[in-house]
Amino acid sequence: MQLIDIFPTNTKGKLKYRIGRVFPFGATLVAFGGINFSIFSIEATGCTLVLYHHGQKKPWIEIPFPEEFRIGNVYTMLVYGIDQETTEYGYRFDGPNDPGRGLLFDKNRVLLDPYAKSVSGRTVWGRMPDPDDPFPHRGQFIREDYLWEGDKPLELKPCDLIIYEMHVRSFTNHESSGVKYKGTFAGIAEKIPYLKKLGINCIELMPVFEFDEFENQREVNGKRLLNYWGYSTIDFFAPKAGYSAAAPFGMEADELKGLIKRLHKNGIEVVLDVVFNHTAEGNENGPCISYKGIDNRTYYLLTPEGYYYNFSGCGNTMNCNHPVVRNVVLDSLRYWVTDYHVDGFRFDLASILSRDEDGTPMLDPPLLDSIAHDSVLGKCLLIAEAWDAGGLYQVGSFPSWNRWSEWNGRYRDCVRRFIKGGAECAPELFRRIKGSDDMYADRSAAAAINFITCHDGFTLYDLVSYNTKHNEENGEDNRDGTNDNDSWNCGAEGETDDEEINAIRFRQMKNMMTILLTSRGVPMLLSGDEFANTQWGNNNAYCQDNEISWLDWTYLEKNRSLFDFLCKLIAFRKAHPVLKTDRYDFDVNGTGYPELSFHGTNAWNIDENSPGMCFAYMYAEDHVKYGTKKDCFIYVAVNAHWEEHTYELPVIPGGLSWKTRADSSGACRILDSAAVLPPRTTLLLAAE
Repeated sequence: MQLIDIFPTNTKGKLKYRIGRVFPFGATLVAFGGINFSIFSIEATGCTLVLYHHGQKKPWIEIPFPEEFRIGNVYTMLVYGIDQETTEYGYRFDGPNDPGRGLLFDKNRVLLDPYAKSVSGRTVWGRMPDPDDPFPHRGQFIREDYLWEGDKPLELKPCDLIIYEMHVRSFTNHESSGVKYKGTFAGIAEKIPYLKKLGINCIELMPVFEFDEFENQREVNGKRLLNYWGYSTIDFFAPKAGYSAAAPFGMEADELKGLIKRLHKNGIEVVLDVVFNHTAEGNENGPCISYKGIDNRTYYLLTPEGYYYNFSGCGNTMNCNHPVVRNVVLDSLRYWVTDYHVDGFRFDLASILSRDEDGTPMLDPPLLDSIAHDSVLGKCLLIAEAWDAGGLYQVGSFPSWNRWSEWNGRYRDCVRRFIKGGAECAPELFRRIKGSDDMYADRSAAAAINFITCHDGFTLYDLVSYNTKHNEENGEDNRDGTNDNDSWNCGAEGETDDEEINAIRFRQMKNMMTILLTSRGVPMLLSGDEFANTQWGNNNAYCQDNEISWLDWTYLEKNRSLFDFLCKLIAFRKAHPVLKTDRYDFDVNGTGYPELSFHGTNAWNIDENSPGMCFAYMYAEDHVKYGTKKDCFIYVAVNAHWEEHTYELPVIPGGLSWKTRADSSGACRILDSAAVLPPRTTLLLAAE
């Protein structure tokens, strides 16, 4: 006897259905070929399940939820007889339509399930959608049967991480990448040996939740501009199908899981850049894809007149501290940890998540509290971009419960300004090198995610090659992108054949990387910076699916010396726990020396509160404390001045001598008790 015969069922065509289970939300495959559908809406008066055959514009069947299939505010139905491989689904919601009150119900519109695990309509990146298709985004069913072979999140110590931010498509889409499956999850997998050689043990993927690359598409100077970065989420549970070589076969989930498993086998964690602060539905003029038509007043922050608060700069703001929306975010995060084995998350414009229903910042935001204390997320790395487009800047003060780390924007700004000649930044720079103890003393140095560059702004090479942004190719008259770049072109704007200028540029890049990788806190690199990839001065390439954004791997050989320099720096950092500790220990340790001390051109002689362009810092690594074989002393001299300077080296225990580990100019001279640094040079010495 079949299971469906032993309880009351309804019949429609070849399908049989009955009341389903409330949890989990979404469409879940159950025994005997059934699918459980569950979706909630507080203010709808009715709901209809709509089923399509793949690629068909019209549904082949619609099933209204009987009133008895509504439990509280949840519509739930268990359906048998659906061909899971060839079916797509959506919902119609009935209810009042009064935009002035924020009510947008329309029973004629088919909506995407917010909990859909796969979304159709964009399985091939850049394939033009059908403009006559009224419902381009439909839910699809996936089997949760991937063989993980014992894999689990790695749970590396945050202080041990070397984070590498990348865009899935940009990383391998250039012809020079040499991979078979360019611009895909599979393409990244082909580059794992490269990541290991560089020394990366954590990649941070820019948005991989399903988004529509054709949002706000346009053509400028013969180039098709798209929503390239993907900071405009359509579905919080589905991977971006267009990033998968196997998506046309319905295998995008397995391809991403396969990438994560291979990365884990090679000791590399995976952090996802997640966007919960807004969605692709935009403001009152934007499309109605999902949330608007299901429960607009629940999901979004609305003015009393029914308009959308826009703290995201993208048209709308999610009502993240509403209990219903809070659960959606938590369900999404838990799903990516349990079903994809993701190691952590970086939250875009995370300060929005601290705003209440009228936009006021909250002292103890319920969502951030819930994430910090969630049992499933207990070992996840949580990184906040601690600001938003509404002017709220919380770097150093983000609500943390000792769980949240932050993109340390103050570190980025300070290093940039100092290296280009900002002597006044020296006192702050000392604090940043210490791990920003002035900001994170109540947490740890691991709360500081230190970086010089990220996707948003200049690349490292462009930072030393352009004084101003050059975003003309974006078609916005160069108005977009920040004007506060703290960059210096070293004497010529853009590309130049002047060997002296080019030498200074590479020295400056090495200077910044030396400081970054010898600072306490967690370092993050932007992909391509290790071989001086350029975007030709574009500091906001959010729309550029072309050579502006794609990494040009020919630079790897052209700039091999920079790559080798960074490999050595990363390896050096990994080998010395005194650099990686998350504790703020600066006092004298078992070596008889302060664990971290600052110096001027004369050893032990510096006013840490005064401006300056020449300084040094020394770590004393106690072998007992850190479990190493011998004590080690690490000395970093920084000369940001345009003249040569001599640095008196600190006297260290007898029998030890200083050896050069990194020299940004390649021209430093080590004397008996001093080091001579050419202009704009950093020098890394070690004695053990």
